[in-house]
Amino acid sequence: VQLQACGGGLVQAGGSLRLSCAASGLTFSNYHMGWFRQAPGKEREFVAVVSRGGGSTYVADSVKGRFTISRDNAKNTVYPQMNSLKPVDTAVYYCAADRSRGIAFKEEEYDYWGQGTQVTVSS
Repeated sequence: VQLQACGGGLVQAGGSLRLSCAASGLTFSNYHMGWFRQAPGKEREFVAVVSRGGGSTYVADSVKGRFTISRDNAKNTVYPQMNSLKPVDTAVYYCAADRSRGIAFKEEEYDYWGQGTQVTVSS
């Protein structure tokens, strides 16, 4: 199984980035897809999740109103859209796949992880 995250980079505060995570080696539509992030010196935290069929999405309170998440099961890809970025959003962003019945918000519930992509927001 491979989860390839990309789309990170350097952006000014107030700007936008669209990340993507392409999955291979699994039946993509059987997995809820989540995103987490880890800032320097901090623990990894939940950012967003989209259900298997894409009909349900959840985002963390810290990014609500600014971040959305979607998926394209035909392309085995999930897309977090990040708008109105702030310096506090600076982190390595990871995608993860969860095959359990219910949607998960804790990293220990996820089965597979991507390598992470760096997002840096300058003030």
